[in-house]
Amino acid sequence: MTRRKNSASKQNWKELIEEEDFLRPLIERIVQQVLESEMDEALQAGKGERTAARLGYRSGYYDRKLVTRVGQLELRVPQDRHGRFRTEVFERYQRSERALVGALAEMYVQGVSTRKVKAVTEQLCGHEFSASTISRINKNLDKELAKFADRPLEEEYPYLILDARYERVREDGVIRRRAVQVAIGINWEGRRCVLAVELANRESHSSWRDFLQGLRDRGLRGIRLVISDDHAGLKKAIPEVLPETVWQRCYVHFLRNALDHLPRKADDDCLTELRWLYDRRNLEEARRDLAAWLGKWGTRYQKLCNWVEENIEETFTFYRFPQPHHRNLKSTNMLERLNEEIKRRTLD
Repeated sequence: MTRRKNSASKQNWKELIEEEDFLRPLIERIVQQVLESEMDEALQAGKGERTAARLGYRSGYYDRKLVTRVGQLELRVPQDRHGRFRTEVFERYQRSERALVGALAEMYVQGVSTRKVKAVTEQLCGHEFSASTISRINKNLDKELAKFADRPLEEEYPYLILDARYERVREDGVIRRRAVQVAIGINWEGRRCVLAVELANRESHSSWRDFLQGLRDRGLRGIRLVISDDHAGLKKAIPEVLPETVWQRCYVHFLRNALDHLPRKADDDCLTELRWLYDRRNLEEARRDLAAWLGKWGTRYQKLCNWVEENIEETFTFYRFPQPHHRNLKSTNMLERLNEEIKRRTLD
């Protein structure tokens, strides 16, 4: 069998975040901050600031709605007494919305930086802000992102997907590799929501336990199924923090692990037919076809078949849940795509 590197789906990781109305409050705040900063720079003075360089005075606001891919933004546009202030934010936002939303989504996942804020504000306004304005926007956005990361989880999520990746992070002038742990909740309607993205020194039992406990402390409830890879520390932490749940081993990771039990020149049909077991209507059909698969390949690939027979039930847990939900419960693929796309964008 040809060993191919698993390729990321072309689905952009930003779309996963966007479709959940995930970024709307953050984008609303950053656009509002940009409008306020434009007025400050136009008047050469902040709100209520006394300075000889002031070029005019504020005169309240008017309301403006902006329909975007992440929902309708409710904005207040500042005005000056002489009606000289003009903004291009709305027109420029509509022209470059995809890039702007992507940049803001990346800020949430990878962290706020002066460079990223500068790029977003220049794209929104068409001109550079002063260093002090950029610094102020940066600090405000950092606070908003922190507030969002700690927000209460008020909705019930029966399904929880967990995964981690490693990133290079600069700390005290030193580059270190840190684990980035991610949780996505799925509600009964199939709506997905990024619940948490947190750094840890490494992926371990204690880091996963603390991560899950943080979700619990924020109100996470109603979890019936957790989907993840076979990481030993994570498997141990799940029942400790979420004892009411059952665990689903990601079948994609399972099939990758199966390669370790096959000779390099194995028949492609062997794993292809194994993958078909996850498209059955129910557990009875999957087990029936598993028996047929073991009968077909048992003599030729005994090592693989023994391993599969011993471990595959961990990947069949999703069959206990409603059939319309199966597509989202078999694997951590949505997080795999997110992580691969982040990695690609970081290297670009």
